[in-house]
Amino acid sequence: MGELIDKVKGNVNEAIGKAKQAIADKDPATRTEKDAKLEAEGAGQELKGKAQQVAGSVKGAFGNKI
Repeated sequence: MGELIDKVKGNVNEAIGKAKQAIADKDPATRTEKDAKLEAEGAGQELKGKAQQVAGSVKGAFGNKI
């Protein structure tokens, strides 16, 4: 069960991270510090999601014993 939960949480975090990155203004002429922060936050959240998915896969391989 932990495997599925980790994978779902990972997918959600990855999607939210990608959305934050897409929302951030990338145009150098109008980009603000807030846009840079949002993009960095999104990248971090996307990585967190990928790590959660890997953790879920590992739990699945070991039968949730870890």
